[in-house]
Amino acid sequence: MKQYQKLILGFCAGVIIGLIAYYTLPEKVHPWMKTWTEVCTLVGAIFLKMIFMVVVPLLVSALMLGVYELGKGRSLGKVAMRSLGFTILLSAIAVLVAILMTNVLQPGVGLEFDPVQLAKNQAVISIDKNMQAAQAKPWTTYITDLIPQNPIDSAAKAFSGEIIAVMVFALLFGYALSICVKDENHPFVKMLEAIYNCSLKVIDWAMQIAPYGIFAIVFNTTYRMGAGFLANVAYFVGVVVLSLLIQQFVVYALCLKIFAKTNPWTYFKNCREAYVYAFSTASSNATLPIALEVAEKSCKLPPKIARFVLTCGASANQNGSGLYEGAVLLFLAQVFGVDLTFGQQVVVVLTAVLGGIGTAGVPGGTLPIIAILCVNVGVPVEGLGLILGVDRFLDMCRTTLNVSGDLVIAKLVSAGFETDTPETNQQGISA
Repeated sequence: MKQYQKLILGFCAGVIIGLIAYYTLPEKVHPWMKTWTEVCTLVGAIFLKMIFMVVVPLLVSALMLGVYELGKGRSLGKVAMRSLGFTILLSAIAVLVAILMTNVLQPGVGLEFDPVQLAKNQAVISIDKNMQAAQAKPWTTYITDLIPQNPIDSAAKAFSGEIIAVMVFALLFGYALSICVKDENHPFVKMLEAIYNCSLKVIDWAMQIAPYGIFAIVFNTTYRMGAGFLANVAYFVGVVVLSLLIQQFVVYALCLKIFAKTNPWTYFKNCREAYVYAFSTASSNATLPIALEVAEKSCKLPPKIARFVLTCGASANQNGSGLYEGAVLLFLAQVFGVDLTFGQQVVVVLTAVLGGIGTAGVPGGTLPIIAILCVNVGVPVEGLGLILGVDRFLDMCRTTLNVSGDLVIAKLVSAGFETDTPETNQQGISA
């Protein structure tokens, strides 16, 4: 059985057995289920931590090597501009799809809820505090925070919001390396290659237990939520999922067909392992190692371009998150009867595009951004309590689109180099 088939089997088994257990083996009646869920938590945690522990060394080594190869061949500027251009384009389209679908289908109109109980939701209060802390920072701080004062300290805090600073360090250092080091056999370059290869080897080990880890994670999620978690906002969930599907199978497919001259369905098929993993973990950063392996082995993309685009895209290209942020904001505006003007919706689009680019690639990373958007347009932030029950499921869905978007952009950028001069093409092959 192929690896992606094992992943799908583990995922499906987790959903089915989790639902059966939710309705037939409640923890209050069967205390031993608590032990079982703790075992599943342990298995899932071991699996995820094996991935997370190599994300920083893999990201740094991959990005430095990618920038080194591109800078040495004088292709860095072209790759960066193409990556940025496609990122902004696809992010803007994603948010516009969300705004259009939410305006047309209006999932928030007529929704009934208890505003008093909603305001007491501790998770929302926590998000509100985080949002207020973010708003207190001056705009200049956001720029200076991109440059790490201590790269090692930023690497230690990579999953607390400083992973972009680590990426900036790797970008600058990799470019300096391409200028100062011309010998591909230089010990430092070989060390980076060794770190990259060792990180992939750890990922290979993790993938051996991936079906069990994914089963454990999905089982616990399903067992805790059951099928009823969709009941109150099922229409909203349907609108978001439909928007994500339009972005994936219409927008991405057309881009691959038009810009890369590639059969989109074949390309999506080659990426399926990364999709399953992204959906199960709900983390773009955790999926990065798998996406890199899929890009180079299954999609046959030039390694130097794949490493650059995917490592940057794990944090800077969040199409699904931008789409979700726009949909949630309009949904909550409809729920509370806040009539957003055309100008306010334009602001929502622009902010959601930037928010999608700056969203942390970890589970729940969009919530603080949405809270800030709510305050900016006068929507009560406690409304987020309405979607917290389904946020985990939608997080899994939008993370899959985020990862898919990274792989699509990697292909679009690579396709541009295939039409360049033979010299550039040869460089791409030799990398």
